[in-house]
Amino acid sequence: MKFILLFGPQAVGKMTVGHELAKITGLKLFHNHMTIDLVHHFFDYGTKEGMRLVHSFREQIFEEVAKSDQSGMIFTYVWAFNEQEDWDYVDHVCGIFESRGAEIYFVELEADLEERLQRNKSEFRLAQKPTKRDLEWSEGELVSSLDQYRLNSLEGELQRTPYLRINNTYLSAEETAARIKEEFGL
Repeated sequence: MKFILLFGPQAVGKMTVGHELAKITGLKLFHNHMTIDLVHHFFDYGTKEGMRLVHSFREQIFEEVAKSDQSGMIFTYVWAFNEQEDWDYVDHVCGIFESRGAEIYFVELEADLEERLQRNKSEFRLAQKPTKRDLEWSEGELVSSLDQYRLNSLEGELQRTPYLRINNTYLSAEETAARIKEEFGL
């Protein structure tokens, strides 16, 4: 079993790269908006109820996949490195898979802000993430989060291996996925 944590800021291309990586590896993609958009029909993600449901659904999916005979999972996540709660969450999720003997891979994506603002409007993103279709809101949230969160790691901050950091500003999702597959021998 392989668990790939694909992380980086909003609209960096995590879901799109994850989709391409799933196609070439056979691993299942679980992008973070699958649960957010499901719960959004009932509660906003920022509410206590919404967050509890999103975390509960994710936890159950992680547990079931980790104990299954599937080859693995790709999970996308926006990791706020300046928030201990996010570090703890990543450790917890990885622990679910590690406790079942899974191999854990960390892939961090980064891209220039202007490219991320363009990707925020992409047809594939908007088709897959209904809560991002309010472009004024999603662009505002993308930009304003820069003042509150550090969404890429500092040099040497992550001690887990294997770890790969890719600046995909000028790479297609296919190129990025191929690089991940080659680097980790997936």
